[in-house]
This record gives sequence, C-alpha cells and structure tokens, in this order.
Amino acid sequence: MVFKKMLKAFGVGGPTVDTVLANTTTCPGDAITGRVDIAGGTHDVDIEQVTVALTTRVEVESGDEEYSSNVDFQRVAVAGAFHLREGENRSIPFQLPVPWETPITEVYGQRLPGMTMGVRTELSVAKAIDKGDLDPISVHPLPSQQAILDAFVRLGFRFKTADLERGHIHGLHQTLPFYQEIEFHPAPQYASRINEVELTFIANPTGMDLVLEFDKRGGLITSGQDAFSRFTVTHQQAAGFDWTGQVDAWVRQATERRFGLF
Repeated sequence: MVFKKMLKAFGVGGPTVDTVLANTTTCPGDAITGRVDIAGGTHDVDIEQVTVALTTRVEVESGDEEYSSNVDFQRVAVAGAFHLREGENRSIPFQLPVPWETPITEVYGQRLPGMTMGVRTELSVAKAIDKGDLDPISVHPLPSQQAILDAFVRLGFRFKTADLERGHIHGLHQTLPFYQEIEFHPAPQYASRINEVELTFIANPTGMDLVLEFDKRGGLITSGQDAFSRFTVTHQQAAGFDWTGQVDAWVRQATERRFGLF
C-alpha cells in the first residue's frame, strides 16, 4: 500500500512522501516492514524527524458522551534530523513492531466490522508535524486466538461487530491504553438464554487472558444481567485444547450464574 501527498507543513513546492509497506498483513507479536520515500521539492528544507505509527480508532466515554478518537499505540522514529535538498530523493527503511495486545481486524478472510487499523507516517519540521494518510493493514489472530474463535463459530455463534474501548480491565496487566471487544450473536441453542457474547484477548509472548461477558436475557419477572469471567492460558495450551467443549461449558455456566476456571 502506498500513500503520496504534498506535505502541508512545507507549503507549495515542498517535498512529497510515499510510504511503501512490504507486508500489509500481520499478527500480534510480529512486525510491519517497509520504507519511507521522500522526494525533495522546489526548495531545501530541514526535516527534524520521521516517525511511523500504528494507528486505530478507539471508543472513549466521557461523562454522558461517547465518541471515537484516533490513537497512535506504537510509534518508532525511523530518522532523525537531516537536510533535504531541492529535488533530492531519500529512502528510509523501517521495521514497526506489532504489540502482542494489538486488536484483531480480520478473521476468515473478512474484516471485522468496526475495526480500523493502519500505519501513519509523520514528518516534523519547524516544530510542526505533518501526518500522512492512514495506510491500512490487517491483523490476523494468533493460532491460539484462532482456535478459540473457531470454537465459537463451530457452536453456531456469528460475528456481530468489534470495537476498542479506552481504559484498562481491572486485575489485568495491559500495555495498551485500550482493549478489544469482539461481539457475537448467540448460537441458536443458547439464544433463549443470552443476547450476545463479548470476547476480549489480552495477549503476551507466553499466553493470554480471555475475558468473557455474557449479556443474559431476562425472564418474565427478572431483568437481564451480565455475567463475566476471566481465564488464563498459554499459547501451547490453547493450541491443543478442546475449545468447543470449553466454550459450551462457559456459556452453560454463565447462564447458571457460576463459572469454573480453566
């Protein structure tokens, strides 16, 4: 993917930038590689820094209001200060690590509704920052995450949407200022008991925490309630486990108001 634009911060006749990604698909814990090609304009300029960043949209709650905001959650300075002469061309290679907690944007070859993810390039000059367009990327699940998603699908759950919530989940160690909620429509056999299921992965190099929220249906007298639970597994455990049976047990335990830990 490539974006090319004249930088506003430099005015008419300023340099242009192409950001070329070697890979537009990745997974948590991996990296995005590429290069930033800068072509000098009609006059010399002094560039202070070139930065690439992973950027996504996050839901923010403030009082009674809720809005979306672009958040840079991984930034790497790929070049320091340099003088760019008139008509000069520079190519700057980069490697941008993808954090383990990076949200998933694509499953089974389809983009999850609600997910926006990309690489943005910034050039700083004269204390001003010019942000380039967002160059889209796709983040696929880790094998351990895919195994759990497969179990939900085998049981008949259907993807509804996904979003990113700003904040931290109590009791979990998070390195990012937000977390992802993947929402499912209930499978037919559970539809009388739950409205939807929300699944959150908080991954790290050795394993991950799973957070589940079940929106339970109310009865004629009682109102619906949310049921929560958290499970910790290693990536090795996740790869060889019967997740179909475990997910089924989680749902049944949730509707009976009790949970067992993995």
